[in-house]
Amino acid sequence: MPQSSPISETESPAAAPRPLCVDLDGTLVKSDTLVDSLLVLLRKRPAQLIKLPGRVLQGRAAFKAFVTESVSLDVTHLPYNQALLKFLQHEHARGRDLYLATGADVRLARRVADHLGIFAGVLGSDGATNLTGNKKLETLRSRLGSSGFDYIGNDTPDMPLLAYAVEPMVANPSPGLRRKLKARGIHPAQLFVERAPLFTSLLKTVRLHQWAKNLLVFVPLLCSHALSANKLLAALAAFFCFSLTASSAYIVNDLVDIEADRRHPQKHQRPFAAGDLSPFTGLAIAAIFLVMGLAGAALLPGRFFACLLVYLATTLVYTLLLKRLALVDVLVLSGLYILRLLAGSSVTQTPISHWLAGFSMFLFLSLAIVKRCAELENLRAENTVPNNGRGYLVSDLNQLRSFGTASAYAAVVVFAIYITGPDVVKLYRQPNLLWLSVPLITLWLNRVWLLASRGQLDEDPLAFALTDPMSLIIGLAVVIVALLAV
Repeated sequence: MPQSSPISETESPAAAPRPLCVDLDGTLVKSDTLVDSLLVLLRKRPAQLIKLPGRVLQGRAAFKAFVTESVSLDVTHLPYNQALLKFLQHEHARGRDLYLATGADVRLARRVADHLGIFAGVLGSDGATNLTGNKKLETLRSRLGSSGFDYIGNDTPDMPLLAYAVEPMVANPSPGLRRKLKARGIHPAQLFVERAPLFTSLLKTVRLHQWAKNLLVFVPLLCSHALSANKLLAALAAFFCFSLTASSAYIVNDLVDIEADRRHPQKHQRPFAAGDLSPFTGLAIAAIFLVMGLAGAALLPGRFFACLLVYLATTLVYTLLLKRLALVDVLVLSGLYILRLLAGSSVTQTPISHWLAGFSMFLFLSLAIVKRCAELENLRAENTVPNNGRGYLVSDLNQLRSFGTASAYAAVVVFAIYITGPDVVKLYRQPNLLWLSVPLITLWLNRVWLLASRGQLDEDPLAFALTDPMSLIIGLAVVIVALLAV
């Protein structure tokens, strides 16, 4: 009987792969699930927020347990570190025992583990013990015995475990962890970095392209034909004050909408939803921008400061409540556009004609509705039920189209009546040339609605207009006509 060849140590059953333990927040998931849960709580159950201070006094573990009980975080759309996840799936496939060891509440951790289906065990905070740092190390040693384990972490609380691990690994390590690892001469066996550059994320989160909306503060001055250096400088200052304040509001909106954005085919790439930017960093930027915007506005005429405060308050109420009320949301959005005109009028001390107010109201209402139609059209194409809390159904598309197109044509009619009015003769030497603008404006509005019905429109009509060659050509033609008519 032939003898079997000796089994090498690496092939021995006793030398099975060491258990691999993985942290959750900031490691397997690029975000912090506790912060994510708090943001969802703010959106869905804001009344629960008043209970948070009392829970904090009971300790971090009790606080995490309360938040987990209060809201169910959608674990299927969390921003997982895909590079790390692929590595873990490979290790699981070759028979390695994986453990999810986290300071997050254990019930949330189990839901993550159930979703991924690769973990042999889950350890987390239980409402009494906050499983981080040395407590996590003691629990793992007790659970896994003296044979040792490998560990993957991302921040300084993971330092005791990384120092103890046979093979320490890190994912998106914080600067503090990098310094501590270097000071102790620990060289991670593997590094899983998956995060967009900070500067890129900052640019995306302040939405610089949306600043184009604030050019409306110049419109009252331009329409008055009473240009002066002082008024232009005042309008320019108002533009930056409005833009900084608007960016701070966008950040708050993105934080409140973080879970809904993660389910969205495009918005899931936003910095907060993707886990590329910390909510705390976002709030710091929002605070800085808001202070700068309000401080600058305080130096301008008082009516402009009041307009800016009204804008800020309205956007916050819109973010927390009004955006979920069908039709109310589009009326508010169109009102915010008109508020920019009022702000420009106040800072340059140039009145807004009732013609400009009427034209703007119908035009911006149409654009707000086409944005909702584009969203619903995309959902219908994907055969998806709306779950963003907007208050609309896919079956509303036909009715919304009638509202939006009627509003678009109302804007054109108001503009046409304005051309025939006595005010035009006072402002333009060749007022009849303005009639050339009517088919151009009609063409653009019809094109926007046609593309929206085909599902070919970016959900933000402003972003579409700034990148669409035809829209830019039409816009340039309207400007040329206006200049020739002066």
